[in-house]
Amino acid sequence: MPRRPRVEYAGFHHIINRGVARGKIFLKEDDYEVFLEILEHTKKIYNFHVHSLCLMDNHYHLLIETKYENLSMLARQLNSKYAQYFNREYKRVGPLWQGRFKNWYVHSEKYLNALVRYVEQNPIKAGITQKIGEYRWSASTLLLEQKYSDLFEGSLLLEKEMFSLLDVALSKNDKEILEKLNQTIYKRVEDTIVQQKQISLDEYFSKIENLKMRNEKIILALNDGYKQSEIASYLNVTSSLVSYVAKHKKNRGQVTNVKF
Repeated sequence: MPRRPRVEYAGFHHIINRGVARGKIFLKEDDYEVFLEILEHTKKIYNFHVHSLCLMDNHYHLLIETKYENLSMLARQLNSKYAQYFNREYKRVGPLWQGRFKNWYVHSEKYLNALVRYVEQNPIKAGITQKIGEYRWSASTLLLEQKYSDLFEGSLLLEKEMFSLLDVALSKNDKEILEKLNQTIYKRVEDTIVQQKQISLDEYFSKIENLKMRNEKIILALNDGYKQSEIASYLNVTSSLVSYVAKHKKNRGQVTNVKF
């Protein structure tokens, strides 16, 4: 499956990483504290802002703002150092993380405002707490308790206006904004980061006349950044079919009538 291009541009990034097989990455309170200490140390090395975070038992969310194109380096530092601690602490071997971390570049102010609420409301969505400030391992609670002040220096949540919005539930429109912008691809034009046009799957497949045309559209959609699983789900076909079309195109340089 082709990977979505990693966006390293300086600016706001939403980062998610999960435990392997969705296993827990935090087993006791000390684990959360060690993770935050490693994050704080990583911040000092790579010079970025932590605006929001939420540490759940089997995954974490970070909303950071980088000043340089060093996202992969700082994420590798954070994830590897914590994995080393976790494996040593619990006498385990093997990978801790499900795979490479996921990140989304935040180019829109609407996206940013919705995203801050999304991250901080994770424990509420999961039914762990009922309101902002109750879940111990979220930025909002740590700020209210005046903990890790160096870590959150420069955070958007230090602004009263932004903090006051955290309790506002995400509307249907907010969720649509998040979904749409999570799929957006960006590119650099000279010194400016611009949104790369992405055609919806409806536009790709609404006027398919035969299998050859369908397969050609599959290739175009893959090149536009869609995942094989997204295309398979939309077309109600197997992921293996989409994978076969992609491999056939790569090997033969053309798309033929794949019938299954």
